[in-house]
Order: sequence, then structure tokens, then C-alpha cells
Amino acid sequence: MSLTSNTLFVVVLFATALMFAAAVRWWPRFARAGWRRVLGRMGLVLAVQVLVLSAVGLAANRSFLIYGSWTELVGREKAATVSAQDGPGTSSVRVTGRQKPDVPGSGTKQVVGEIEKVLIEGERSKIATPAYVYLPPEYFQKGNEHRVFPAAVVLTGYPGTAENLLKPLPYPRTAWTLAREKKANPMILVLMRPTVSPPRNTQCIDIPGGPQTETFFGTDLPKALSGAYRIGASPRYLAMMGDSTGGYCALKIALEHPETYSAGVGLSADYEPESYGAGDLFHGNTDEQKRSDLLWSLDHLPQGNTSFLVTTSLQGEDNYQATQKFIQKVKAPAQVSSITLDHGGHSFNTWKREIPPSLEWLSRRLADR
Repeated sequence: MSLTSNTLFVVVLFATALMFAAAVRWWPRFARAGWRRVLGRMGLVLAVQVLVLSAVGLAANRSFLIYGSWTELVGREKAATVSAQDGPGTSSVRVTGRQKPDVPGSGTKQVVGEIEKVLIEGERSKIATPAYVYLPPEYFQKGNEHRVFPAAVVLTGYPGTAENLLKPLPYPRTAWTLAREKKANPMILVLMRPTVSPPRNTQCIDIPGGPQTETFFGTDLPKALSGAYRIGASPRYLAMMGDSTGGYCALKIALEHPETYSAGVGLSADYEPESYGAGDLFHGNTDEQKRSDLLWSLDHLPQGNTSFLVTTSLQGEDNYQATQKFIQKVKAPAQVSSITLDHGGHSFNTWKREIPPSLEWLSRRLADR
């Protein structure tokens, strides 16, 4: 059974209830003295606790989609790589499935749009990773056959899954609603996780002798998307957005690749690589280590014509001071905007509040048509 399946959750809940009932029923039998009865009591308590913790863990994972499979949970998930037999040797997008977005409507693509489940393959990085691509209804409407659209690459945190960006963070539904209310232009959303070489937390860095994840996001991904979808060719049509580790990646790639991305949005972003799940990212390359610190990069490297949006909270976030430093260090021709909540946390509830104004902000900065 899948780690996130309803069946597994129901089975564990049922087993927990049965074990609790059995413990109540059998407890008097083990109430007397004797080492066997002591072991029996310990076994009953342990069994109930293990099942209760398992049920709570499954419920939390279903809500936050931290791990999508058993292999992710045990850290044995392997990264896909592009081989010579996989394709013509270019960055590409391979559609593996389609589904209806969670929005009101008749279900036709011209009304609700469509979500494609895809495998994105990178020519230079040799990385292949799954993603979801939300295509707005305008993409399929008559008269728009040659219309080009803006696009935003949206990244979840680590170790989350791309499904986080469908639920509980409703990116397609929010984009659909904003376009319907004329608060934002229709845009393509590419929903994925920054962990393109699982289980390692590579954080959009080209690791010496390891995964080339900056190359994937900075070069391969834009090339693959422009070859598969009607996305404008200039940087004015492409942005990157993310939360937590995904927010760090979004700001990093937008900062370092203004020739490709015109905007970067970091929701509760880090401003330097985190150590959790990362291993040795630099192998003694001190120049690359400095470059991965976004505050250092703003001080020492040229800033392109890029727009940034960063978010934080006065209470509940630990990145407030770093966010203020980031804002102060952005210089022309780059631009920076910010959202500062009175209260917030490093959580989906906070990011759900920030997604609508962030997409509106992006819409004003990305070209349309």
C-alpha cells in the first residue's frame, strides 16, 4: 500500500482501535506479579503507543505531504538520469498523465484548464525529474492558438513533494481564481520540488562530482519548457517562486540567471544553504560556497534587471532579520518588494495567505501575449 493511501491510513486506525480494546480487555490478566505478566503489560503499552504514533505520523504526512513514498521515507529514493536511449539528447518534457484542476466548472479544458503530469529531462545536467504543469483555460481557448504565456516555476520545500503545490497549497486554484477576477493575467505554473536528485537536498547548487542542479534549473529547465509549451522566449516571461528551501532556490536562480528569469519570489526563504540532508555541497570550493550565500552575492556580484519579492513575519518567523538585510542589499537595476505579516510561521497556513498577493505581484512583472 502507498504511504499516502487512504487504505493504509484506515487500516492503521482500525488496528489502533483493536489494540486499544484488546489492552483494556487483557489488562486484568496481567495485573498480578510475575515477570511474564510484567512483559505482557509492557508489550500491550508498547503496541498501543506504536500504533498511535504511526496513525499520527500518517495523518501528518497526508496533511503536509512530507514524503510521497516508502522509498523517500527510508531515504532510498534514487534520482532519475537521462541516458542516450531516453531521447534525442535535448532538454525535453514528457507527458505521463493528465488531470482536472481543483476548480469549479464544467471540466472542459477551455473552462478549467488542465494539469499535465510530466517528466522533465535536462540535456546538460543529465537530470530527469517529475513535475506538474498547470495550463490555464485561456491556453486552450479558440483564438489563442498562437498566444504566448508567462510562466512561473513553483518549488516546494525540502523534503516535500510536488503534490504540496496542488494541495494543501492550492496554486492552480488560486491562479485560476485571480485570472477569473481580473486580478492577474493567466499564467502557466510548473509545480515541482527542488529535490531533483533525491534524497539529497542539493539546493540548486552544482555539486562538484555530483548533481548539477543549478544547471538544471538555470539552463535545462527553461529550454525544456520553451520547447514544450507556448511560453515567451525572453526572461520577461519566466519567473521562479518557492517556499522555505524552494524559496532559497527561487531567489538564488533568479539572482544568478537574470538572462533566463526576470523575477524570483521567496516565501519564508532561507538566504544560505541549510545543512539538513545536504552533505558536502562544495568539496572545498570556497568561491562557490560564498556565491551560495545570497547576502554575500548581493554585495559582491553584479545584480541584473531582476525583480524580487520576499516574505516574512514580525512574529513566528526566524528569517526576519535576514530578510531585512536582503532588502537593503538589492540595488538597481534589480528591484525588491516585500510582504511582512504581523504573525506567521514556517507553515502552509502562512504561505496560503501569501500566495494570492505573490501571484498578483508576479503577474504585474511578467509579460503577457
